[in-house]
Amino acid sequence: MPLRAKVASSVSRTAAALSRAAGRGDGSVIGGWLGLKIDPELLAHLSAGRAIALISGTNGKTTTTRLAAAAVGVLGRVATNSFGANMPTGHTSALAKAGSTPYAVLEVDEHYLAQVIEATDPHVVALLNLSRDQLDRAKEVAMMAQLWRAALARHPDIRVVANADDPMVVWAATPPASHDQRITPPHVTWFSAGQRWHDDSWVCPECGSTIQRSGEQWWCTGCPLRRPEPQWTVDEEGVVDPTGAWYKVKLQLPGKVNIGNAATALAVAAEFGVRPFDAVPRLGDVTSVAGRYAQVVRDGRTVRLLLAKNPASWLEAFDMADEAPTLLSINARDPDGLDTSWLFDVDFAPLRGRLVLITGDRAYDLAVRLEVNDVPFQYVRTFDEAVRAVPPGRLEVIANYTAFQDIRAELDRVN
Repeated sequence: MPLRAKVASSVSRTAAALSRAAGRGDGSVIGGWLGLKIDPELLAHLSAGRAIALISGTNGKTTTTRLAAAAVGVLGRVATNSFGANMPTGHTSALAKAGSTPYAVLEVDEHYLAQVIEATDPHVVALLNLSRDQLDRAKEVAMMAQLWRAALARHPDIRVVANADDPMVVWAATPPASHDQRITPPHVTWFSAGQRWHDDSWVCPECGSTIQRSGEQWWCTGCPLRRPEPQWTVDEEGVVDPTGAWYKVKLQLPGKVNIGNAATALAVAAEFGVRPFDAVPRLGDVTSVAGRYAQVVRDGRTVRLLLAKNPASWLEAFDMADEAPTLLSINARDPDGLDTSWLFDVDFAPLRGRLVLITGDRAYDLAVRLEVNDVPFQYVRTFDEAVRAVPPGRLEVIANYTAFQDIRAELDRVN
């Protein structure tokens, strides 16, 4: 690297280490921020010579990145932003901290994907899903798909691993010159991880006609856009690869959605030449991801943390949570989005019949939603009060981003 980049990289590592030592966080943002101030091209310099995978989407990208990094690790050392700092500052900090590695697997905020593609020249890009998320400050879903599509069109040689079940992703991954999406472009590998949330993909992004669905299939009623045939699929407790071979996947992470994330990770790793047979055992070593799914014993209660930040992810969180007392925590700080009206897009009916506790800065907004949904609840002011309010046993915690981090901090920043 040029001397300026070497100095910037050293400063980045030092700042991150000092931040961790001072207990101010994991240093995954401040280190990259300072490094980029010294050398604005630092991310490009740090990326040079590495085979890189970028993983983006509205939901599941942190977990999929962690699983993909474990799978690619079959080949050698992998740099990754394992704490979820998914903007260029986080990528820069992660690569600087890792030093020289042949591979990198980076989670990318969907809004920054085009910028990070330009800086890192990735070998493969994985597109997970697109749904509404913080619409008070984020782009509408179809606009996001258009940005992805334009970015990939500028880099036609990049390998793409994309979700066949999401019409927005399929359209984004398909070159604009291809009018028949039934024909898979040679650089795209399709996976099927399922899509339980459909409310952001009823209208075709190509022609504006209605999207129809029947079972796993979907198609546009006005143009050739339709679900492509996936090469990687989820089958009960395993994953089927493009040859038809089935691999049992034993994860320590809960929910069917994480089997889908595992399928995505295996598809990404395969683009580097990793065989599923070698990668699958490594997926089972992942126990939690930046606090997500972590289980901590506190005063005789086994507390499990689940992150849910938008309607689609709340739907999956309810699927993962056990039938046990459940604490819901909602904030509306800047990283969460300031508008809580999205709560009315979530069906909280699956929580009926269990003890439900609520807390957080916007607990009263949540209270109104639960009243409308006929879900009884009890308000608590703090996490400790919630722990004392439930009998010994399991306590499920579902929280949006800053509320999740608040509770994680009370549990000594469990990872």
